[in-house]
Amino acid sequence: MHYLRRCLLLTGLLFALFIMLPLPSVAQVSVRIALPAPYRFTGPPSVVVIPGTYVYTVPDIGEEIFFFSGSWYRPYEGRWFRASSYNGPWVYCPDPKVPRALVELPPDHRAVPPGYRRIPYGELKKNWAGWERGRYWDKDRDWKAGWHGTPEERREGRPEEERGRDFERGEHRHGE
Repeated sequence: MHYLRRCLLLTGLLFALFIMLPLPSVAQVSVRIALPAPYRFTGPPSVVVIPGTYVYTVPDIGEEIFFFSGSWYRPYEGRWFRASSYNGPWVYCPDPKVPRALVELPPDHRAVPPGYRRIPYGELKKNWAGWERGRYWDKDRDWKAGWHGTPEERREGRPEEERGRDFERGEHRHGE
C-alpha cells in the first residue's frame, strides 16, 4: 500500500511540475520575395564588358542582367538575384553574397555607346575565367578609357574632359 501511495504521489507531482513548466513556443515566419519574371532571349545574348570592371552586361534589352565570375545576376525590386544561366532560374541572393563589383558599378554603366565591342556568348563562356585570371581587360585601351569618346579618341588617350567638350560641340563620331 505504501508503495502504491508513493507511486501516485510521485506521478501527481510530476504531472503538476509538467503543467507548471513553460513550454517552448513555436513561431513560424514566412517571408515571400518576389522573383523577377523570366526574360526570354531569342538566342544566347552578346555582352559588353563594363569599363573598369570585369562585369559584363547584356546591352539593349530594357532589363539589367549581368555576368560576373561565372554567374548571372539581376537586380529586381531592390534585391539581387543569381542564376547559373542567362535565362534563369533566378534565386534570391542576400546582400552579403552580392559581389562588390556589382554593388559598385560606375554610374554610367548603362550608357553603352554604339559600336562598343559586343562579345558573343560562346566567346564569353569559353574565355571569362582566363580573362579574369590573366587580367585581359587591363591591357585593353577602350576598357581603360571607358564609354566616352570614339574608339579613335579612346586609343589616343585624350583626357575625358576634352572628349566631353567635343561631344558638347557635336564633334563626336561613333563606330569603329
